[in-house]
Amino acid sequence: MTKFEAGQELAPKTFTINRKLLIAYASASGDQNPIHQDETFAKSVGLPDVIAHGMLTMALAGKYLSDIAGSQSVIEFSAKFIKPVVVPAETDVSLIVSGKVTEVSNGTAKIELLAMCNDIKVLGMAKGLIKL
Repeated sequence: MTKFEAGQELAPKTFTINRKLLIAYASASGDQNPIHQDETFAKSVGLPDVIAHGMLTMALAGKYLSDIAGSQSVIEFSAKFIKPVVVPAETDVSLIVSGKVTEVSNGTAKIELLAMCNDIKVLGMAKGLIKL
């Protein structure tokens, strides 16, 4: 297991999001909102294009946290959706998630997460607590 220390920067991980993934996620989650699949509809409601499901974005950040901690070691995980992940047709979009250890105590570590897409922060107040 990785040793965690306060102030430690954690290596970033890039997740690829594309329309194929959005369709698969919509089927798995039951969220068939057309803003996630229909470009014309998404633009008609003021979006720049189709957007990724917020919960998909958060799930990928959660995967980052569980990958660094171990899937059984995540105690808490939370975030706010602040910007959409725009997914144009025929395009792979990169969601880059990184972390910083903010505190280590009593067998746990607090991790501040950063989720960026096209140089835009897409999750706010993203953080986790992991068991060491």
